[in-house]
Amino acid sequence: MTLKELEPKLLALTPTEKAQAIQLLAQSLSDTSQGIEKTPGVCGGDATIAGTRIPIWSLINYRRLGASDARILQDFPHLSAADLVNAWNYAQAHLEEIEAAIQRNEED
Repeated sequence: MTLKELEPKLLALTPTEKAQAIQLLAQSLSDTSQGIEKTPGVCGGDATIAGTRIPIWSLINYRRLGASDARILQDFPHLSAADLVNAWNYAQAHLEEIEAAIQRNEED
């Protein structure tokens, strides 16, 4: 979709919806998702630690089950502390996406 095609739809939004759209756009500009990638066909297209097949949602779920960062690094020795920081930041910025992925994978 081009900006020209999108413009009438944006202008038709309510003031509240416009504010939400601006917030979403601002978030996407400020979120560089350093060290995180999404590759179609890899891990269902879910966000992963770059260069791995470790989905962010699985790290979040592991943490929720009580694993500390130290334990995660012990269990995934090829990950770095920076990888975890990137994962936690990504998850915080994309909470709905992560929650949906956890739910999807708990149903399987």
